[in-house]
Amino acid sequence: MSLDPKIAARLKRTQDGLVPAIVQQHDTGEVLMLAWMDDEALHRTLTTGRATYWSRSRGEYWIKGDTSGNVQWVKSVSLDCDGDTILLKVDQVGAACHTGDRTCFDAGVLDAVRGHDDEGAGTRAGDRS
Repeated sequence: MSLDPKIAARLKRTQDGLVPAIVQQHDTGEVLMLAWMDDEALHRTLTTGRATYWSRSRGEYWIKGDTSGNVQWVKSVSLDCDGDTILLKVDQVGAACHTGDRTCFDAGVLDAVRGHDDEGAGTRAGDRS
């Protein structure tokens, strides 16, 4: 079996045939990680209920949780309007990041100027004043 041709036709891939997949906790909206999928990884994800990715560093497929136990159970899969990004909503069991952190974005907030908000425009994200 292979990816449904109607879905495949909507995908815009990198030169390597990959599409970025943003992974989000289905019930809280927490962004967990970014990974890469090709047509086969997306097909496996859609047909097994387990998040499957393409490892660019290892050059092989990996099913999230097969070695770590930190499984991602798929709840929904969407494509963005351009077909160049996949949004995977999952039920994450344990840590999503290979470092053991809950998300791959737990390393801290970068210092950046914030746009307009109720507390005032032009303040730094880390400022408390």
